[in-house]
Amino acid sequence: MQSKWHVRLSNYAQKQYEKLRRAGHRPSINSLIDFLLVELAEEGPIRKNWPNYGKLSENMHHCHLKKGRPTYVACWVVVSEKEKKIEVFYVGTHEGAPY
Repeated sequence: MQSKWHVRLSNYAQKQYEKLRRAGHRPSINSLIDFLLVELAEEGPIRKNWPNYGKLSENMHHCHLKKGRPTYVACWVVVSEKEKKIEVFYVGTHEGAPY
């Protein structure tokens, strides 16, 4: 049986997550973020089933959460392959994404 990954939001991503929750987007961007976090924990960092998934570097990844205007994205990094740790460091609009 494959062991699960440990997934966490960075402090910055947690603040962005709360800001998006207060904005009350429909459909909820937070629901999509929650779903992505579950998938990352269950299946690992490579998420080819999400729109516009791509590797930003050897251990950094991103995908689109919601297309349109604005487009929302999530970015994450594999902190430790051995310990199976992933940190989501950005959730928000494509315009503010760190890539």
